[in-house]
Amino acid sequence: MIAIALYLVATALLWRAAAGSHAQARGWVPVAALALLFHAETHVEAWRLLQGPDMHFFAALSLVGIGMAALTTAYGASGRMPALGIVVFPLATLALLGYVLYGHADAASRLDWRLQLHAWLALLAYATLALAAVLAIFLWAQERALRRREFHAWLRALPPLTELETLLFRSIAVGFVLLSATLLTGVLFVENLLAQHLVHKTVLSVLSWLAFGALLLGRWRRGWRGATAVRWTLAAMALLVLAFFGSKFVLELVLRRPG
Repeated sequence: MIAIALYLVATALLWRAAAGSHAQARGWVPVAALALLFHAETHVEAWRLLQGPDMHFFAALSLVGIGMAALTTAYGASGRMPALGIVVFPLATLALLGYVLYGHADAASRLDWRLQLHAWLALLAYATLALAAVLAIFLWAQERALRRREFHAWLRALPPLTELETLLFRSIAVGFVLLSATLLTGVLFVENLLAQHLVHKTVLSVLSWLAFGALLLGRWRRGWRGATAVRWTLAAMALLVLAFFGSKFVLELVLRRPG
């Protein structure tokens, strides 16, 4: 509950800064850092209780939330795109709240270190690419406002268009490397990767990887940007959502099977 309160305070401080009250523009950083610490402590205490990592649907969602919040705090502390927190911190709050309300499931301690490595890489890739999707939405909104000559106050909270686009593609590139490592460890360490309960996750993950790879190639060879980059990013992210959380939702919450 302390983490949730701190996330909301950090969001409020960022909102005030974006609205033009620059006196507290940097005050959100230590608040967000404390929120991250308490968020992480929630998971650490659960792992101690269960004697292993807790990675059911809501736990994984919360871990992705803390990953996105950590990246947002790092970006913002370096002076790049602090406005991300206005969207990301409430998302992390909802993810943590879902985890707290749902409770704990069986720990993943039965997984050996290779499968745990695969799972952690998947969560890191998802957090990074989910943040890229949020950046893509910001890019779309900024371009749309500029084309219509609608100079809203919130535009002042965003970096220049080219800087935002550069940050988007850097995030996608890092996420693509992590997603590649996730698929590679899956091939090496997961037995029967095309088993009935894994085939949809595998196929959709590969399609998402291909889409992100095509976007990066298009950026390099043809200079893709703007609306094209936004469409490819969101489409590839939608495939990844279906692959990871879509599969876990159906298996764990509908079929009541391990995800």
